[in-house]
Amino acid sequence: MNLALKKAKELIEKGEDFVVAKVMDTQGSTPGKKGAWLLMEKSGGCHGTVGGGLVEAETIKKMRKTFETKSSETYTFSLDAASQNGLDMRCGGDVTVDFEYINASDAGRFLDEFRGKSRALLFGAGHIGIALEPVLRHIGFETTVIDDRSEYANNERFPFSEIKVVKSFENAFEEIETDEDSYIIIVTRGHAGDYSVLRQSMKRPNAYIGMIGSKKKVAETFKLLVEVDGFPQEQIDQIYSPIGVAIKAETPEEIAVSIAAEMISVRAGHGK
Repeated sequence: MNLALKKAKELIEKGEDFVVAKVMDTQGSTPGKKGAWLLMEKSGGCHGTVGGGLVEAETIKKMRKTFETKSSETYTFSLDAASQNGLDMRCGGDVTVDFEYINASDAGRFLDEFRGKSRALLFGAGHIGIALEPVLRHIGFETTVIDDRSEYANNERFPFSEIKVVKSFENAFEEIETDEDSYIIIVTRGHAGDYSVLRQSMKRPNAYIGMIGSKKKVAETFKLLVEVDGFPQEQIDQIYSPIGVAIKAETPEEIAVSIAAEMISVRAGHGK
């Protein structure tokens, strides 16, 4: 789950009200994207982002006002100084933001919006991971990014994801729980990391396991799983590897699209 949603659930459990600002629509060039959101506590602490810059500064002002009015409002920021109430930004687009006061004692509708979202566990914060995360976000997955390199796995690179930095992929699932709605994507920087995560993944409940790799690498890995780790062939047959729909993808962005398409198919009940 992303950091803002995690904080929201914590505040609801504590009985503390908060305000949420969510980007509902964008037109033209804008710093924030549709679906981005920011949470503000009563103390003024903020979690998440709607894109930064002047838009975020003005959003924060309106969130403080929402604490006073306790009412919902939708507002469009024009990123053009020439427009009425425009902000002097070079983007030149429009951002429509929904402001909502959340009463912790009656937060059912807010929570319902996020129920049913599948969870993606993205093992690997490199070039494929950075291309895949925004695609997953926009098709309804709550994403956790896991890597053993803090310079890659951080909220500067992945501002909308939960981040887990592990000491080694030998302990890939440290403090991570999975269930039958967890989608495991294995795209670490090397064969050893992929194999280690895959071996651990197969011992956990999941909806999907996908691992990157050439057909030769995949065959070698599957052989180890049978001969060394003792996994039955029928369980190995459920792994999606090489990962992604076969669309002759080559670039990280194309590979990301192929992975997302495969995950959509599995989520829709058309998997193996």
